[in-house]
Amino acid sequence: MPGRTSTDLISWLRSRGSVPSTLLHFPSTLLSPAGRIYSGRRIPSVELSILKEKHPDHWMKSAAIRALAIDAVAAAKSGHTGMPIGMADVATVLFEKHLKFDASMPDWPDRDRFILSAGHGSMLLYSLLHLTGYEDMTLDQIRNFRQWNSATAGHPEYGHAAGIETTTGPLGQGLANSVGFALAEEVLRARYGRKVVDHRTYAIAGDGCLMEGVSQEAITLAGRQKLGRLTVFWDDNSITIDGHVGLADITDQISRFEASGWHVQEIDGHDPKAIDSAISAAKTSDRPSMIACRTHIALGHAAQDTAKGHGALTDADQNAEAKRNYGWDQEAFTVPAGIKAQWEEIGRRGTEERHAWEQRFAALSERRQAQFRMEQAGGVSGKLSPAIRRLKATLSDTAPKLATRSASERALGVINPIMSETVGGSADLTGSNNTKTPDLGVHTPEFRKGRYIHYGIREHGMAAVMNGMALHGGVKPYGGTFMVFTDYARAAMRLSALMGVAPIYVMTHDSIGLGEDGPTHQPVEHLSMLRATPNMVVIRPADAVETAEAWETALSQSGRPTVLSLTRQGLPTVRTEHRTRNMTAQGAYVLAEAEGRRQAILIATGSEVSVAMDSREMLQAEGIGVRVVSMPSWELFEEQDESYRRRVLPSGPVRVAIEAGVRHGWDRWLLGERGREARSGFIGMSGFGASAPCDVLFEKFGVTAKAAARKVKELLG
Repeated sequence: MPGRTSTDLISWLRSRGSVPSTLLHFPSTLLSPAGRIYSGRRIPSVELSILKEKHPDHWMKSAAIRALAIDAVAAAKSGHTGMPIGMADVATVLFEKHLKFDASMPDWPDRDRFILSAGHGSMLLYSLLHLTGYEDMTLDQIRNFRQWNSATAGHPEYGHAAGIETTTGPLGQGLANSVGFALAEEVLRARYGRKVVDHRTYAIAGDGCLMEGVSQEAITLAGRQKLGRLTVFWDDNSITIDGHVGLADITDQISRFEASGWHVQEIDGHDPKAIDSAISAAKTSDRPSMIACRTHIALGHAAQDTAKGHGALTDADQNAEAKRNYGWDQEAFTVPAGIKAQWEEIGRRGTEERHAWEQRFAALSERRQAQFRMEQAGGVSGKLSPAIRRLKATLSDTAPKLATRSASERALGVINPIMSETVGGSADLTGSNNTKTPDLGVHTPEFRKGRYIHYGIREHGMAAVMNGMALHGGVKPYGGTFMVFTDYARAAMRLSALMGVAPIYVMTHDSIGLGEDGPTHQPVEHLSMLRATPNMVVIRPADAVETAEAWETALSQSGRPTVLSLTRQGLPTVRTEHRTRNMTAQGAYVLAEAEGRRQAILIATGSEVSVAMDSREMLQAEGIGVRVVSMPSWELFEEQDESYRRRVLPSGPVRVAIEAGVRHGWDRWLLGERGREARSGFIGMSGFGASAPCDVLFEKFGVTAKAAARKVKELLG
């Protein structure tokens, strides 16, 4: 057991009434240098009869979870039985005595949040939702575990059923999400007061969650921010798929969390009194709490304390024997009426508190109520569009040469004062990402009203935390790093799209245009990767005007994340004629029309739009009519109706796309949409970049106006 000395284990076993003589003197081969057990021994089975006799009411309620988990996994012939069995006692105490919720009103804004980071144990969550009376978690859903079109997916999926606060399964993500939930609660409590916002976040994490690197990013950020309303239960069962945890890890998790600024307790995860006391103690701390729950995976089953217990337990005889051990003699998927009634009473326990909250909320002014509801619904202030239009008019009139990261900062300077729900941040690149405006204030334990978070060098953690904030509701998170570091953040960004939540990823230094930092920092394949992600909007604006429009578009998105791809280098303003309409929201539009007969269409994004405009000027001088199409967002353009797309990309002219990235994906617009392979070309990158000044790189890699003009003439023959 990681984090346990032999003395600790023997003391624990003594407390349970049994210390085998073989454990009184541990062979040195079973101990790490620090004295922790990491291989070779299994903790002996606990006496289930003692547990049942000491806490009979609790035992039968927790047995209902265990039985449903056994039945559902066996019926599906796939899943993970052992974790729900092992953590049933912790979950029962949490839901019965501490979790503030009302099953009849699952979206109550001031409810406590429960997150199952160890998402493979999804039947724990589904059983709890069914037993406590969540309307859409019926017994049929439990029977259809892991089947087509059921709410009970193999891993919990946000939106499939009420009570599933986030999508988990990729280990560590839920733990990091929980930090975002807790941060959002702090921000909103500072804004609205404890009478309106006063709740906690609880998460269950396993050994796998704690091994994933994102966990370190999340727990250290939580410790720094002193998120005292966050409690994480560590399912300390010492088993992974391959076997004992000690095969791969000897980390002292207790010391790790303590070193990160957490309040830490160690308990017997099958003792309801110890669980109750630990949760009560956690609630008194001003630091985030980790409760290490020593548990037996697949408790009472033949597979207890083994790697087999982690997976699907489908042997009918062994499952029947386990149920007998629990004192459960019901048919499959049957919960006695008395036990179900007890659980449903737990589901109603928060009703009175919800009614009291509704009365307090009603005492707010109508304006404050409307603001709160709009923020919770993810709406946008009616002041946003007029403010963006005014900014666009100024930018078109003054035509500044700005890096789009700087243009983004100017847009945020207009947005943040009128949208109090925005919460910004950066992964230690604030001055490079330009994500902080003076009005935000830095969020710290001493200043909870601050709306800017210094995430540190934690790109993955930042993205996962923003997911948690977006899922919590009431805030619109955005965070910045370099575009190339989407590689670090990718797992959480994918989950943003999968869940349909709308954080905004401000990704600067988006091409070889960043210059001297070289190919380690120059993204070439990243736009393609992000565009390939379903339900994700990527916007690469060409100038300050398009950047302002991109922010308006991103903030208006519902049900999907947005990536803003922004430059380090300064770009000329190409939109010098003011248009009130948000052209970026259409995905692509005609920026400059051909003079004379249209023979070619240059399609470009971001910094290469000005390259296309220069190429057009060269070709027009030679009598070749060229249309320039700015295409800031493939996804948004694809959503336009066919007639609009046909007007922008008609058949006939040759087409050349210009982008300082790889070609992958561009054939959708070069060969599709009435295009032809023989009359299309691409100017961009075919490999990695290099270290040199920006202008040199564009010249050496051939991403130039001359190269585009030459390609057009080749295609015209």
